[in-house]
Amino acid sequence: MSSRTRNLETALRQAVTDGLLGEERPVAGFVDVRGVRDSVAGLHAAFAGVPDVLHAFAAKACPLVPVLRLLADAGTGCEVASPGETRLALDAGFAPERIVLDSPAKTRAEIREALALGIALNADNLAELERIDALRPAGSASVIGLRVNPQVGEGSIGAMSTATPHSKFGVALRDEGARERIVDAFARRPWLTRLHAHVGSQGCPLPLIAEGLATLHGLAQEIDARVGRRRVTSLDLGGGLPVNFADDTVTPTYDDYVAALTAAEPALLDGRYQVVTEFGRSLLAKNGFTAAVVEYVKDAGGRRVALTHAGAQVATRTVFMPESWPLRVSAYGPDGTPKRGPRVPQDIAGPLCFGGDVVAHERPLPELAEGDLVVLHDTGAYYFSAPWAYNSLPRPAVYGFLAEDDGSAAFVTVRPAQSVREVSEESGLAQADALLTGFAAPPPP
Repeated sequence: MSSRTRNLETALRQAVTDGLLGEERPVAGFVDVRGVRDSVAGLHAAFAGVPDVLHAFAAKACPLVPVLRLLADAGTGCEVASPGETRLALDAGFAPERIVLDSPAKTRAEIREALALGIALNADNLAELERIDALRPAGSASVIGLRVNPQVGEGSIGAMSTATPHSKFGVALRDEGARERIVDAFARRPWLTRLHAHVGSQGCPLPLIAEGLATLHGLAQEIDARVGRRRVTSLDLGGGLPVNFADDTVTPTYDDYVAALTAAEPALLDGRYQVVTEFGRSLLAKNGFTAAVVEYVKDAGGRRVALTHAGAQVATRTVFMPESWPLRVSAYGPDGTPKRGPRVPQDIAGPLCFGGDVVAHERPLPELAEGDLVVLHDTGAYYFSAPWAYNSLPRPAVYGFLAEDDGSAAFVTVRPAQSVREVSEESGLAQADALLTGFAAPPPP
């Protein structure tokens, strides 16, 4: 048994004992605090040879303030892509100069706020640079970059690939005349000092990622040659480390990533440029899991179906793209101990009212029964932290845990479970009569 599985099972048993899982609380997410710190330490160690590096955690991967504050304490910065994520990063305690704003559709208000606070931002396109021209106050401390699309192609998941010929992100580097326009943009703006690219993450092999990022080095040299002096001082490499969802093994590693970049362009990490990274999934995925109660078990068409409380509301990508986002599922008894017995093909279905709400199809597991628990592994990123509100299901609680060698675990609440009253309030309860009495002259019946 791996240490990660051992910690999970310790936490699961303790969660049942403490009443965090059961009839009244049928689904919850869990974050391994020690595991998160270990992952961040591994990232820092892999880049130890780079003199100046900022690891900006991609907030979209786990937009929970306590988790972001844990990451800040562990030494990361934060990459954000919306006004909400900017607010979360600031509330979590990240200094503005350690926040990087990326978005393909920044409003003038977002740009103005970032420039006023000194938050770094990467313009997505040349038109955005013109907005910055008009909005940038004299003496702004914000580091400003331009995102380019190296157009090296897609990985095995098209929706997760951002360096395709027609990607919506960045300036398409291989389009006719684009390279010249980029160089000219830097030549005309002394405050434009960073280049940014992101090839993709899940489904993108390291050689493809490295090929795309290596283009930044050559482009930076071209810009400096045109300007006649050093203009590009930092390279934002984006995120892009795939996660192994098949078992507990961490592969590829951050060391593998650094090796791939160095092989593609030895000068990329040699210290000439400050380096920024934007990892998200690879830091959090394996340090979290989701656990849910089995409410009913039945047979349908000769197949066993377990109806649980973990469906598309907490595993949206897996339900809608099961081939691209398969999750491991494990079976446990009501007390949190592993289920034993012959394995039977079973569908693990969720609680939502549409037929496709299934997180695993014909998965061989010990036969599940009412009251058992299922665990969805590797859901620390993009799963319980960003729930889907279909059927107005309350958001589940999220707990951080520390598992001890003596078989005990301690918990803290990261996000409390949402009550049904809060669901109603969020859905306009205070304005319940607005469509009846809110107009000066009510519309005719």
